[in-house]
Amino acid sequence: MRRKASLVLLALAVFFTALSPLLRWYAFPRLAKVPANQYQDMVLEAKDATLLDYGSMTAKKVPKITIVQTLKGNVKASERIERTAGRDVVVWDSLSYVEGPDGEMVSKLPERYIFDAHSQEPVHATGESVDGDPVTRDGIEFKWPFRTEKRDYEYFDAQTRTTAPIHYKGTQNFRGVEVYYFEQTIPWTKVPFPKIMPVEGITPESVAKTGTTRWYTTVRKFWVEPLTGAPVYGEEIHKEELRGGTLLGDRDKVTAFSGHVKMREDYIRSTVDLVKSNRTLVLLMTSYLPWGFLIIGAGLLSLSLYLEARGRRPDDPAQDRAEAPEPVNA
Repeated sequence: MRRKASLVLLALAVFFTALSPLLRWYAFPRLAKVPANQYQDMVLEAKDATLLDYGSMTAKKVPKITIVQTLKGNVKASERIERTAGRDVVVWDSLSYVEGPDGEMVSKLPERYIFDAHSQEPVHATGESVDGDPVTRDGIEFKWPFRTEKRDYEYFDAQTRTTAPIHYKGTQNFRGVEVYYFEQTIPWTKVPFPKIMPVEGITPESVAKTGTTRWYTTVRKFWVEPLTGAPVYGEEIHKEELRGGTLLGDRDKVTAFSGHVKMREDYIRSTVDLVKSNRTLVLLMTSYLPWGFLIIGAGLLSLSLYLEARGRRPDDPAQDRAEAPEPVNA
């Protein structure tokens, strides 16, 4: 009976020991994915900012500028691309909508971002765009990979349509969550005007005829939870200028927008709570369950060996000596 029990325990020990690396290295990359139907919105604010008044073409101080960012998963588009990509793909249709203190639109920038559901690497397919212009992204955008590393990453900037390094600056604690802090600086760069301008009748083409150009710089900051790769907080020190041309008269340049953009407090709290819950799920697959299965396997193996050793020993040594035959003397 002990022999059968030890064999059963040995089989279970092998099962749990094999399941440990299988869960971590095989199941995790296939189960930890960004859902194709995800919807997320975020509100950011720039208080005491500077904004261009297109009526007088002068920069004015305003109490607050609001930026609403939305990410909406396009399931049909992702399924179509997956047929030829050979991997799980996520398609995000995003919109960054900027409004002034009066609630009127300042600018809006639509994007379509296509990427691998697990690694977050960009997937190049028809429809990848910024403000309707086709682009070919290199590097990440919006989200870091699962199990983010302490190193620099390539990050795509939608305004310039280019990729530049975003630098790892250290590990910090943000509201009880250990995060990696990343920072990227985009130097002054000439960028295109938005397709939809804030003043009716003004188009990018009509502005281009005046010789006036649009320039942009930013310092982008992210605090990223490394297990999920999700930013728990973000800021931008954002500046835009109009330069040259007859539109500005005798001025060389005028500030179009300048402000320190930060996440609104209620969205910070909800984002931190969401990331904490997702972090627990990732820990289950990468740490808690693999190590737990390994410990269970080791315990079952020890118990199996113990029962096997007990089964090989006589149950009652005294009885065995009593039943042993008497030696025959000459």
